[in-house]
This record gives sequence, C-alpha cells and structure tokens, in this order.
Amino acid sequence: MGIFSFLSGKKDEADAPAEESPKSTSTATATATATADEGWGAGSTGFASAPESGSSFTPPEAWNTEALTAPRPEAAVTDAPALGPVDADQTAALQPKIVDVIKTVFDPEIPVDIYELGLIYEILVDAERQVLVKMTLTSPACPSAQQIPSEVRFKIKALPEVKDAWVEIVWEPPWSKERMSEAAKLTLGFF
Repeated sequence: MGIFSFLSGKKDEADAPAEESPKSTSTATATATATADEGWGAGSTGFASAPESGSSFTPPEAWNTEALTAPRPEAAVTDAPALGPVDADQTAALQPKIVDVIKTVFDPEIPVDIYELGLIYEILVDAERQVLVKMTLTSPACPSAQQIPSEVRFKIKALPEVKDAWVEIVWEPPWSKERMSEAAKLTLGFF
C-alpha cells in the first residue's frame, strides 16, 4: 500500500499485484513521458489539445497564452486637446461661467479654491466651445496632482455650453504666493 493510497481508495492485500519487474516499470515511465511530451512540442503552448493517449483533459479557455506573446497594440492618444483657433468672443462669453465652476474646486490641504490660489493661468475657448485650461499646482510633488486637474476638467465639461474640455498642467512660470488673490492671502493669514 503506497503513501497516497487514500487518493485511489484502499486496496486489499489480495488484489495488489505482485512486485513489478524493472522492465514493466521502465515501460510505464516511457509511456508517461511520451504522453506528457505530446502537448509540449516546439512552439506549442502545451495546452493546444488533449493528449492522444485517451485522456479527457481539455485546457480551460483562461489558459490561452496568446495574449502574452502577441505584439503590443498601438497606444491611442485620445485625451489630447483638439482645440481649434481661439475665439475671443466665445472665450469672453464662457469665461465667467468657467471661473465660477473652477471656484468650486479646492485643494484638500488648503481651505481656498484653486482660482483664488492663482493656480489657473489661462482659459482658452475655440469657436466650437471646446475649452483648454492651463493651470499649475503649488508644487510638482502635490499629493492631489491627479485629482485636481481631473475635477477641473469634468466640472467644466459638465457645463451645457461646453462641448469638451481639457486641462494642461504647466510649470512656467512657477507658482508663488504672489499669484494668490488678496482674499486668499487674508484667509490663509499671509498679511
């Protein structure tokens, strides 16, 4: 009785075959090796089909490894600004509404909106009412560097007059306390 006899069930001593000869053991090993090697040919994933030895195993669909060896797809840039020539009339008409929306965006660490902080550098609108906002952050290591621009973009995009919106982060000129409004300086105690 072998150590793993519990897997196949208990066999009676009388039903157990006599000790196998070395010749029958080597034949069984060769058959097992040949069966295992059938699915592992050159260029094969090893699971192309069930072995022809009568096994009923078929690999699940999730074991398909073609995605691992396929060439990388071309990355499409879908978020690039598609702003046309700036339209001064559209910019003048939409800028007050855009500023009102931007004033609802706050840096989580500072109790002043980002417009009053002086983070908004430029608001551009084209003839098709597509908006590009050029803004900065208080520092390149700002923990809200992903959240704030996304919030600005989607709040502007939610305006019914706006067709689409993008936010471009710029670092020149660098932000400084002098860019803040008087109200922001007063709120933060910079006087």
